[in-house]
Amino acid sequence: MRQGEGKSIGPAPKGSREGKNVAFVLPLFRETKHMANPADRKYSSSHEWHKIEGDTVTIGLTQFAVDQLTDVTYVEMKKAGFSFKAGDIIGEVESVKTTSDIYCAAAGTILEVNAKVVENPALLNTDCFGAGWLVKVKVTDASGLSGLMDSKAYDAQHP
Repeated sequence: MRQGEGKSIGPAPKGSREGKNVAFVLPLFRETKHMANPADRKYSSSHEWHKIEGDTVTIGLTQFAVDQLTDVTYVEMKKAGFSFKAGDIIGEVESVKTTSDIYCAAAGTILEVNAKVVENPALLNTDCFGAGWLVKVKVTDASGLSGLMDSKAYDAQHP
């Protein structure tokens, strides 16, 4: 049986479908196997990861967030040169389920938007910690980064 197909779990209750014995079907859900998040990043409660390299931070979404969104269909980030305060919205991600705002824990200026993920949002679904990064930011005030979780704390909250 292929992903997305239903699984028959038995005949329908007697008396249904005018007395005919008809099988009913329940959908199968995508099974996700959670792996530990990379230890070289910090994690927000809104599920962005922040990879800190000097005064530059690369931001993306965690696997937990991507799994909750299911299939990501659209990514829109603020343009390079956009300056913001810690906690401001710097973009959004849309999926078949919902739209989710993207935040940065530090204040800064966007240096680069990942054009590949904007052109092909499915990169978030397949490689959220690698090719699916969203933006690179030059940090002007790093104080907000101190409130982020390390990978062990984030993993404990989202097993």
